[in-house]
Amino acid sequence: MTSTSQILKDGFWNNNTALVQLLGLCPLLAVTSTFINGLGLGIATTMVIIGSNVLVSLIRNLVSREIRIPVFVLIIASLVTAVEMSLNAWFHPLYKTLGIFIPLIVTNCAIIGRAEAFASKHHVWHSFIDGLAMGLGFTIILIILGTLREIIGMGTLFANAHLMFGETARNLTISFSDDYPGFLLAVLPPGAFIGLGLLIALKNVIGRRQAQAVKNDVPVMVETSKA
Repeated sequence: MTSTSQILKDGFWNNNTALVQLLGLCPLLAVTSTFINGLGLGIATTMVIIGSNVLVSLIRNLVSREIRIPVFVLIIASLVTAVEMSLNAWFHPLYKTLGIFIPLIVTNCAIIGRAEAFASKHHVWHSFIDGLAMGLGFTIILIILGTLREIIGMGTLFANAHLMFGETARNLTISFSDDYPGFLLAVLPPGAFIGLGLLIALKNVIGRRQAQAVKNDVPVMVETSKA
């Protein structure tokens, strides 16, 4: 039986959508020029993946195997449409900034993948947790990448916060230097590829060190048990 803690660990670390599965990279690389853009797209994607996981889990015993994929895609497309219309109604400036990448959530392989590989085989609670973990794991990478690119590329943080939090959030913008010339590469697509590559490399280094630490602890545990 899959435990909640293991599902969370898989979503955030072991099976992270962006760092391990390498899915959803088109919006990830295109949108993450700022912290706010990454946060906005991450929240939208998380809402869709949670909703699709829950709905797929609820109907998993009612849909025949032959038509399950079209049904899953229909569910995801409906949820994406609802999220897109909500953004257009309540966060129109952010909606205009994210543009085509909101409806493109439908084509995110991570969402249909979780629906098929997990939600269609587990009950609602675990499917909800899986969607939450996968969505937040993806969102964290969007935020980290957006933050790094914004700071290095423009010398600011929380720029355009008013797109999500209203006009009162304009004062949230942090400028690290009044005469920072900017670093164009960081905000262009090559900067996104470089940044993501560095994050993947860091994740792999940490993973190898964790595995080595566990391996080094095994003899000690064995000797202790013999004593």
